[in-house]
Amino acid sequence: MRLKSDIFVSSLLRRVFALGGYAAVLRKGAQEAGAIFIRQRSRLGLETLYAPAPQNFFEEEANPGRKFEMRLQNADAERVDGALSSEIRFDPDCWIVEIELDDCDGLFEIVANDVDPRR
Repeated sequence: MRLKSDIFVSSLLRRVFALGGYAAVLRKGAQEAGAIFIRQRSRLGLETLYAPAPQNFFEEEANPGRKFEMRLQNADAERVDGALSSEIRFDPDCWIVEIELDDCDGLFEIVANDVDPRR
């Protein structure tokens, strides 16, 4: 059984604050199973967008935790806004969490670090 979205988001916020960063829920989605998108802002003004990983990254009996893939890396805010607007149209029950932390290593599982530079 996978952790509810609201519990995962609450835990993520606490961990970011414990590391001295800033975090906020920009959009609250379905409490039980809403998709979670994480918008990471850096000090340089660039952003990275993490999205739920495709189902093929999940093994049937393995860790039921949430996994993310990097959709955009070192992008400007307008590109991230556009990508999130598209996701909201597709899934209005999604969560959007913003974190301001230079390194989000260990906060959540990232399944693929390869980002297409054209994205």
